[in-house]
Amino acid sequence: MIEITETAQKEIKRLLAQEKKEEWGLRVGVVGGGCSGLSYTLAFDEKPNANDSVLEIEDIKVFVDPKSYLFLNGMTLDYSTELLTGGFKFVNPNATRSCSCGSSFSA
Repeated sequence: MIEITETAQKEIKRLLAQEKKEEWGLRVGVVGGGCSGLSYTLAFDEKPNANDSVLEIEDIKVFVDPKSYLFLNGMTLDYSTELLTGGFKFVNPNATRSCSCGSSFSA
């Protein structure tokens, strides 16, 4: 299961409306790279791929590919409005270490 905080939900819905893509979903994933080995990815996608897990969280469709789901199951997506360090934040209990900026991790 992946969770999205209320603050992140509001920002996702705002961005979808701004881009006129209210019916689209949020693709969450991981790719190899970054200073800790894996990097998080976020993007809007019109529809899921054939093997994706599809979650519905407060009217937000979330698409996760099977490989990424192994690393993201149990993760919470948050959003911070802080001036210098604001943006989406991944709170991932599967991460054994993270880089200082929080955009990459290892499991």
